[in-house]
Amino acid sequence: MLQTTTIKFIKDLKKNNNKAWFDQHRKVYEAAKADFAGFIQKVIDLHGKKDESIHTLVAKDCMFRINRDVRFSKDKSPYKTNFGASINKGGKKAMNTAGYYFHLEPGSCFAGGGLYLPMPEELRKVRQEIDYNFADFKKIIQSKKFKSLYGDLDRSAEYTLSRVPKGYEADNAAAEYLRLKSYVAMVHFSDADLTSKDLVKKTAAAFDALQPVIEFINEAMA
Repeated sequence: MLQTTTIKFIKDLKKNNNKAWFDQHRKVYEAAKADFAGFIQKVIDLHGKKDESIHTLVAKDCMFRINRDVRFSKDKSPYKTNFGASINKGGKKAMNTAGYYFHLEPGSCFAGGGLYLPMPEELRKVRQEIDYNFADFKKIIQSKKFKSLYGDLDRSAEYTLSRVPKGYEADNAAAEYLRLKSYVAMVHFSDADLTSKDLVKKTAAAFDALQPVIEFINEAMA
């Protein structure tokens, strides 16, 4: 579970997204950051028993900085109004590797992961593997465990091509997945879930259901 003070800090930051306020509340921020790190470490330790690729990770190497990069943004707010962690076998800096993700933001909290906007070569490999082994891929995403939590991979417009990519027929059995530009899935948590004693177990269960998808994708890119 996470402390109510951590949730409150993020809510307050959203209302006071400026350096002066942040500096005045730095100790509160440090406590919230430590609380989130403790939670992430518990998730790593628990799910790491099933996924050996993450069992040696340390929370601090998975957590993103709260400072925003505003160089190319019209929004000059200096801080993110969330805590995020990429629990990936290569840590948060790993490129083109599928992994798990937890997003802490009151009202918009979720757990899940996958492969987000990979480079063209890696995307080509994943699509090729899905095409070659669609029966295996279909079995994974239609498993009871995966469907009960995620329903399906995220097929939002931002992640999906309007047509199947070049080299594949429109009537390909895997067409709806070959059109994807990202292979991600997420399950949303309520604000009440955030302070529940079951949060670690629920997050680990979400990662457990996603693990076969992540392994399929990473093997495709190996």
